[in-house]
Amino acid sequence: MTTLENLPFNNRYSRLPEAFYQRVAPTPFARPHLVVANPDAAALIGLNAEALAHPSFARYFCGAEMLPGAEPLAMLYAGNQFGTWVPQLGDGRAILLGQVEGPDGAWDLQLKGAGKTAFSRMGDGRAVLRSVVREYLCSEAMHGLGIPTTRALCIVGSDEPVYRETVETGAMMTRMSPSHVRFGSFQVFASRNQHDHLKTLADHVIEHHFPELAGQPDAYPRLLATVAERTGQLVARWQTDGFVHGVLNSDNMSILGLTIDYGPFAFIDRYQHDYVRNHTDRTGFYAYNRQPDIGRYNLYLLANALLPLMDTEQAQAGLDAYMPAFTAAYRARMAQKLGLADHAENDALYADLFDLMHAGHVDFACFFRGLSDFRTGGEGVRIPEACARLVDQSAFGCDDSSLLDWFQRYATRLAGGPPDDERKAAMDRVNPRYLLRNHLCQDAIDLAEDGDFSEIERLHRLLRDPFTEHPGMEAYAAPPPATAPVPLLSCSS
Repeated sequence: MTTLENLPFNNRYSRLPEAFYQRVAPTPFARPHLVVANPDAAALIGLNAEALAHPSFARYFCGAEMLPGAEPLAMLYAGNQFGTWVPQLGDGRAILLGQVEGPDGAWDLQLKGAGKTAFSRMGDGRAVLRSVVREYLCSEAMHGLGIPTTRALCIVGSDEPVYRETVETGAMMTRMSPSHVRFGSFQVFASRNQHDHLKTLADHVIEHHFPELAGQPDAYPRLLATVAERTGQLVARWQTDGFVHGVLNSDNMSILGLTIDYGPFAFIDRYQHDYVRNHTDRTGFYAYNRQPDIGRYNLYLLANALLPLMDTEQAQAGLDAYMPAFTAAYRARMAQKLGLADHAENDALYADLFDLMHAGHVDFACFFRGLSDFRTGGEGVRIPEACARLVDQSAFGCDDSSLLDWFQRYATRLAGGPPDDERKAAMDRVNPRYLLRNHLCQDAIDLAEDGDFSEIERLHRLLRDPFTEHPGMEAYAAPPPATAPVPLLSCSS
């Protein structure tokens, strides 16, 4: 049986040259306490519920006691932030404990909020409770939706003050990922003309994550193309589930095509094309409708960083793999969300729908979930009540010709498809009933800051299975109340 004392560490990243990281121990909390632990993530590294109840669990995952076999380090990288090149970044408040071999593969264990490193710059190296609650819940919510993501093992709290806009309490989250290598991990060595290190990192990623490419004469171009395809598929899922990342810097882009570094994220409630959740993003650089272009821009930066390992034509071919992957994934998912058997030639239908949603300020999740109630039989077209009642009457009413026209076209596209009940069941399997809405997350944070962690657990249980109706949880599926405050979120959130 795997225990905390015999976790099978295999610290492959620490075997890279020391130019890749700084060896640094976490700065522990003096009086740590366990806020929440995730048995689903624990199982990925072979831990059971008994291990989560270990009396030293919180001490191990705040650095007060070191897990046997861990070799803590802070990873080096650079990146483009809001379009501006920053030549050195790195883990300024995160420390990688090492890699643990789980039943189905290896996982990085990383403490977020673990104290200062050589890459902290002006920061204090800490995280606050609200920020780690948000990441814990969102990474697990994304997993429940089937969107590639890092995972969250636990949150350890403290009574130590951390200074942000106000004085808050410090906390640490243990993040799990098959890899924390980012686009910026390659950019830093390319910018320094350290091409040997660039090749070493590419070989490391291929060996451990894309072994089918090892030894191939075109391994590096194929690596770029594979990353481009994965990134395109990831961004398509963000768009079709109404997810806004908020800080799509190149150092926040995973080389494995995972969602990573949850800061000022949001799932859109009342839809708008240019939705921005980061209050410091005053120009809308990372707005919802710009995410597909930003994904390609960041891949362009990665392709440039990898040029010492391939020629220009190969780099361009790798970059060109992004848009077809995005488009195919987007069309396929939208067809599923609308219950269409064929996803060809529906781009205008999708675009016009989002225009109507934008004009009507329609709740994203409720609209798509309610759309499964559309019925193709009978006289005329009847807009599902779940959709109609969400339309802002000041923008257009349910008799508006453009709205009715869209539903007429939709009915035509559904003709010849599966029966209504069968289609509804299929649509409900891809349109979530529950999402991590901002007000729900804030409620959990408010309670946690008062020492009540039960809402974190409740939301996690709900979001593990977001497509199934949970009796008594109707309030969690509803749009936010008009009076619900909208918390300000920034890169430190």
